[in-house]
Amino acid sequence: MHNTHISSQLAALHSAVLDIVAVMNRPQRDELLIQAAGIRLDRALFPLLVGIERFGPIGVVEAADRLGRDYTTVSRQVARLESLGLVERRAGAADKRVREAVATAEGKAMTDRIDVARERILGGVFADWSAEELDSFTRLTRRFADAIRDPSADA
Repeated sequence: MHNTHISSQLAALHSAVLDIVAVMNRPQRDELLIQAAGIRLDRALFPLLVGIERFGPIGVVEAADRLGRDYTTVSRQVARLESLGLVERRAGAADKRVREAVATAEGKAMTDRIDVARERILGGVFADWSAEELDSFTRLTRRFADAIRDPSADA
């Protein structure tokens, strides 16, 4: 592939990713999902609960890193989720000194409701996409996400 073409494609890709991240980070987006799921949860706790359910058991430092938040803030938020019965903390499997958070059955039920709401909302976004387009987009997005997660890859 020609270098100029790659450069323009990477600029377009970067712009698209920034647009997606901006939309996903909007507090209104979380509020919309919370309302559509019919749950009661502080908006600030929403992404943390989803992250713990998806990636748990997970330590506070890793959870904070994934969310781009300070670990002390995340530690307090995990404690709040624990007090609500949505997560529990336990000794880490690899290192017993590390406390990891994992979603409880109640937390998983809540994220299941969020998933249903997300699917309903995104169903409209993808309504005019063919099955092949959606399959390709999903496969290539996962491939991209896996590639950039590699610490040896440059941002």
